[in-house]
Amino acid sequence: MPGDLDTFHGLPVVDFTSDGDLQEAASVAWRVSGGGCDSDQSFAETWQQFLQAVDLAGVRALVFGGWADTYEFDPAPILGLAVAAADRLTGLRAFHFGDISYEDCDISWIRQTDVTPLLSAYPLLERFEARGGPGMAVSPLRHTSLQYLEFESAGLPAQVARGLCASELPALKELELWLGVRDRGGDTTVADLAALLSGERFPALRHLGLLNSMLQDEIAAAVAEAPVVAQLRSLALSMGALSDTGAAALLNGRPLTHLRWLDLQHHYVSAAMMRRLRDALEPSGVEIDLSDGREDPGDSKWRYVALPK
Repeated sequence: MPGDLDTFHGLPVVDFTSDGDLQEAASVAWRVSGGGCDSDQSFAETWQQFLQAVDLAGVRALVFGGWADTYEFDPAPILGLAVAAADRLTGLRAFHFGDISYEDCDISWIRQTDVTPLLSAYPLLERFEARGGPGMAVSPLRHTSLQYLEFESAGLPAQVARGLCASELPALKELELWLGVRDRGGDTTVADLAALLSGERFPALRHLGLLNSMLQDEIAAAVAEAPVVAQLRSLALSMGALSDTGAAALLNGRPLTHLRWLDLQHHYVSAAMMRRLRDALEPSGVEIDLSDGREDPGDSKWRYVALPK
């Protein structure tokens, strides 16, 4: 069950197979999969073989790919396999949960779970990414090592944003939330992001991505007045239904001229407003991505977002 990732945490992703030649444990990001229609053994069986074959203390990056019935059952037992091995995977610094290709399962069908036990089990983890939707959750926690967090979804449950906003993550530098759409479970609102936007929760944050939302104009208006903007070096409000309304809010809000990069690709911003954005920001050295512009149908209900595949 191949996934989409070619590299992870700066390392090439390699599928673990019991009959393959093993590379040095720290030289690759290991992808473990099992239980799919093209697999002759379960995920747990593949995992046990991995534990026996690989120098676990040397593993730096780990990717959990497909498992059986990804669209039906809570994958907490799958995540629990990694939790149970935390005392052996002492060098693990990056973990991706749900590297499942579109051909195997649409992202909006990938059931997820509360990922807090994994984060708690690995206090030295620096990077965590999860892909999926239904059941995805984070409970409030304190983690002093996490620097990069990404939750990729076609519809992000509000509990993820609420849990993160109640957490203490003093080392967090980059955060990306793929908010998605309501009819795929994306019930996160601007109010759920308030603590994040206040700038008080994550003092080290330098990149913020709030992506692929139908509420992109509302999000842009909130971000435009948000104290967190002052500490950022890059901002992504891309893949959503951003229109001239949201773009104007960005221009009229807190200064953005300190940013190195502003990602607004896939949008409904007019040519005139794009010129205004460029004229206001590019002379200060801000790189703006305004690619994949769409003609605004006028009625926001006819706009659509770019969903991850």
